[in-house]
Amino acid sequence: MIQRIQTVYLLLAFVITGVLPFIFPLWTLSHGKAFLFMQNQLYVILFGLSTTLSVLSILSYKKRQNQFVIGRLNIILNLILLGLFLYRSLNLSGETPVVSEKGIGMFLPIFAIVALVLANKAIKKDEDLVKSVDRLR
Repeated sequence: MIQRIQTVYLLLAFVITGVLPFIFPLWTLSHGKAFLFMQNQLYVILFGLSTTLSVLSILSYKKRQNQFVIGRLNIILNLILLGLFLYRSLNLSGETPVVSEKGIGMFLPIFAIVALVLANKAIKKDEDLVKSVDRLR
């Protein structure tokens, strides 16, 4: 399980969506207070689902097709999260009194998507290898 490269990519996606949102704020409010993802229930749900899907994908290493589908769902979920962040940042520019500075936490879904795409590419490569060996039998 851990010797496969897609597991490393999925662990990286797990860390990006499960650990780093606690460290990096999404943005900083005008009075200097950091806005973490925990202050919005929708962000908590989406980050939690993404983390859960990453763990579920790691644990379903014997079923590559299911792992691939779970990875695709996780990519879609992170795209939704990125869209929400983009919508929020475009509606509230940096000069308004509500938001004064955007944080690196808004870019975490991009990094998670990259890790998940690399994991899906490795899963697909493994699946193609297994199919080619089955053809030889």
